[in-house]
Amino acid sequence: MTGHVKLEGMRFVSRHGVYPGEKLSGNSFTVDLDCEYELSRAVESDDLSDTVDHAELYRIVSAQMQQPSDLLEHVAGRIIAAVRERYPDVLHVEVGVYKEHPPVGGPVERSGVTIKI
Repeated sequence: MTGHVKLEGMRFVSRHGVYPGEKLSGNSFTVDLDCEYELSRAVESDDLSDTVDHAELYRIVSAQMQQPSDLLEHVAGRIIAAVRERYPDVLHVEVGVYKEHPPVGGPVERSGVTIKI
């Protein structure tokens, strides 16, 4: 039996971007994370050690969001690598990293990337 742990709408202020001002003052970002995993043991045991800990996932994402990068693709890839390192039995990971009001020359609510493995 498989299932998903999802953390949606995590909010961060981070210094990701290619423009100097983005690195200096930072921007607002949201991150969505979806981890598919085998959850049969957790369903039976009711034990946190048999599942993917939501709080631990948040800590992983938060740590990666605090490391400045030029590209959102790089940030998303680091998040996936860190999740898979901590939870090697996770079957699939999907992460979306979105910059709020990006500097693209016009009004845009958010831009971002989604990576799934």
